[in-house]
Amino acid sequence: MKKFVLANIGVAVVAAGLFLINRSVVAQTQQSSAVVYDSEGKLKLPDPTVFRKWVFIGAPLTPNGLNNGKANFPEYHHVYAEQKNVDEYLRTGTFPEGTILVKELTRVLNPTFPDGSRKEPSGRGYFNGEFNGIDVSVKDSKRFAKTSGWGYFTFGHHPLPYAEWAAEASPSECAGCHQTYVLKTDMTWIQFYPLLRDKNPK
Repeated sequence: MKKFVLANIGVAVVAAGLFLINRSVVAQTQQSSAVVYDSEGKLKLPDPTVFRKWVFIGAPLTPNGLNNGKANFPEYHHVYAEQKNVDEYLRTGTFPEGTILVKELTRVLNPTFPDGSRKEPSGRGYFNGEFNGIDVSVKDSKRFAKTSGWGYFTFGHHPLPYAEWAAEASPSECAGCHQTYVLKTDMTWIQFYPLLRDKNPK
């Protein structure tokens, strides 16, 4: 009888262990990138509940109020990348194949001054408003050989909801500018992101 009870306890412990391991694997998989293309080569919209848990790299801003109302990119650009890809960049100076950089846009919060700023308890400045789009860049040297190994996709520059799928942007829309100005830093605006630019700040 004792052997039977002990055997059952042992089976239960093993089953519980396998369950926890399985949950851990699933959780890791859910946090990892999953580049999904359809038959036409369109990219699937990344899941915000996943990429918002990646490494937050930075958020550049070029507001309309400082560019005569005609800024090319007037929103905050919240950029995210997976930890493993950030680690690889810090180690080698280039991103590995399969890297995804997600740029989630937000508008400037309700400007009250001509320059687009407003006052808050912390002082006058620029603050995040509503979500206003998602852009994605994917590193795949074979698929995007004509654009220096990176493909660029826009899911809309407007309030929610966004398109579920996006075709690759033309070189004149995205890649051309990257090739002109940041080709030497793996097609990425490293100068705007201290986390990547200053690898070991002290």
